[in-house]
Amino acid sequence: MKKLLYTSIFIAALISPKINAQYQPKNTSKEDLKKAQEWVDNTYKNLSQDEKLGQLFIVALYTNKGENYINQVRNIVANDKIGGLILMQDDAAKEINLVNEFQQTSKIPLMIGMDAEWGLFQRIARAHKFPWAMTLGAIQDKTLVYQMAAKIAEDCHRMGINWDFAPVVDVNTNPNNPIIGNRSFGSEVDNVISSALSYSNGLQDNNILAAIKHFPGHGDTSTDSHLDLPVVSHNMERLSSIELAPFKALMGEGIGGVMVAHLYVPTLESGKGIPASVSKNIITGLLKGKLGYKGLIITDALNMGAVANKYKPGELDALAFKAGNDIMLFSQGVSEGKKLIQKAIDSKEIPQSRVDESVKKILLTKYFLGLTKYTPKNPENINADLDNSSHTTLVQNLYANALTLIKDEKNLLPLTGKQVYYIPLEEAPYQAFANKMGANIVIKKANEINSIPAGSTIIVGLHKDNSTAYKPYKISEESKKVLADLTAKKQNIILNVFGSAYALKDLDISKISTVLVSYENNDDSMNATADALLGKTKIWGKLPVLVNDQLKAGMGIDLEANVPTPVQNNTTSKQK
Repeated sequence: MKKLLYTSIFIAALISPKINAQYQPKNTSKEDLKKAQEWVDNTYKNLSQDEKLGQLFIVALYTNKGENYINQVRNIVANDKIGGLILMQDDAAKEINLVNEFQQTSKIPLMIGMDAEWGLFQRIARAHKFPWAMTLGAIQDKTLVYQMAAKIAEDCHRMGINWDFAPVVDVNTNPNNPIIGNRSFGSEVDNVISSALSYSNGLQDNNILAAIKHFPGHGDTSTDSHLDLPVVSHNMERLSSIELAPFKALMGEGIGGVMVAHLYVPTLESGKGIPASVSKNIITGLLKGKLGYKGLIITDALNMGAVANKYKPGELDALAFKAGNDIMLFSQGVSEGKKLIQKAIDSKEIPQSRVDESVKKILLTKYFLGLTKYTPKNPENINADLDNSSHTTLVQNLYANALTLIKDEKNLLPLTGKQVYYIPLEEAPYQAFANKMGANIVIKKANEINSIPAGSTIIVGLHKDNSTAYKPYKISEESKKVLADLTAKKQNIILNVFGSAYALKDLDISKISTVLVSYENNDDSMNATADALLGKTKIWGKLPVLVNDQLKAGMGIDLEANVPTPVQNNTTSKQK
C-alpha cells in the first residue's frame, strides 16, 4: 500500500463520523444481510435480561490448572450464560473437547478467542511457532504476512477458535518497552499499517475475527501493564501522528475488533490515573465518537495488574462497560459485574440501549463467523495438524524474507565454497545453525579465538534466548569483549544477530565488515539464515525499527541468491 493511500485513509478516519467497520464476510449479499439481521432480532428478543448481560463477558479457560478450575468455568458457562471463552495453556485436545461441550450446551454460540499473535504456539506449546511481528515488519513482500495469517486462521478453525486477538498495531518507538517490543511490526507508522492490514485480512478473509490492539497505543511505554499502569504522556499532535495513526487508518478497513489497553493517557483522559480501558472519554468519546468505530470493542485482560490492583472484580467489569466497551475480556467477576451493570441501568446511569447495542453487535458478529452452524471439532491428531511440514515450509520462507543485511563492506557474502570459522555467543542454542552450515564451518568457542589464523573469515553468532517475546535484547559484556578482540586482530567478521535488531543499539559495528540480522533464535530462523549465507536464497529485508542514529528504519542491502543458471554460469549477482 502506498503512502498516499495511508494518508487518504488517515484523513477519512478524521472527517468521517460513520465508518462502518463492523465485520462481515466480503461479498455479503443483501439477502445474507437480511438473514443475519433476522437471526439477530429473533435471537435477541428471546433472551432474558440476564442472558443478554452474559453475552458481554469472556472468561479464561486453562487446561493446566486442574479439574476444579475447569468445573468453575463449566459453572460460569452454564449459570452466567457468558458470551465466550479465551483459550489459554496448554492441552489442545482437551481444549477441543471442552469447547465442543460448551458450544453444545450454550443457548447462544460462544465466541472462542485466543492470543495467537505468533500462531497458536503462543498458548499451545505443541503448535508450530510463527515469527514475531518485529520479524514480519522486516519483510518487504506483505503478501507473505497475509499467507501467514491465513495459515493461523486454518489452525484456529481446527481448534474451534473464531477470534484471534491480533495483530498488535502499537508503534514501538521505545526500545526498552518491556511488553510490546517484538510484538510490534516496528517503529514506522506506514510499515505497521501495511503489515497489520495484511495480517488482519489474512485472518478475516478466512473467517477468523481480528482485533487491532492496544488502543490508544502501547508502543512508547516503559511499564508492563500486566504488572502496573503505564503512562503515555504525549501531546495530541504526537498521539495523532504516531500512537493513534494505525488505528485511524485501519478502522475503515472492516477490521472487526479493537482491544483497549490498560494505559493512563492524560491528554485523552482528564481524570487522574483513569486507565483507557475504563475511560468514557477515550472509548465512547474518541473511539466511538470522533473516530466513528462500529466494530466490537473489547478490553484487554481484566486480570492484569494495571487494573486488577486498582479495582475489585465485577466493579471493574461494570466500569469498563459504562465506558463503552462491548466485551469484558478475562473477567474475574462475571456474576457481580452483571449485577452492577443492571444496577446502573435501574438507576438510569446507563440506558438499556447500551446493552441492546453491544449484544446485537456481538450476535451479528457471531452469525457472520458461522457460529450458528457450529460443528464439533475432532481432537484426534490435533498436535500433528498444528505442527507439520506445511508450517515449516511457510515459516522458514518468512524468516528468509526477513533477513536484513546491514553492511557487507568486504563482499564476504555469499559464502560459496568457503570454509569459515564460527563462534557462537550469548545464552541460547545454536546447533541447528551449525548443522545446516555443515562442512562449511569450523566451530570455535570464545576462549579459542587466538587459535584462529589471521585473515580468516569468522561468523560470530549472537544467539539470544527465544523462549518468549519478552526476553532482554541486550548483549553481554563478555560478548562485546570477544567482538572487540576479534576486530583488533583484523579478522573478516560476519556478525549474525539471532535476536532483536535492538541488540545492535549499543554495539560498535564500525570495524565489522558484515552485519546480518536474523531477528530470532530458533531452528526455522537458523536454517533460513544458513541457506541465505550459503547463497541459496535472496536477502532483502529492511530494518523495521530505529535502532540508533546510525541504524535507521528502512536500512538493508539486497543480496541476490547465488543460484546457478546456464546463462550466469554460477556467478553471483549483488546489488547495494
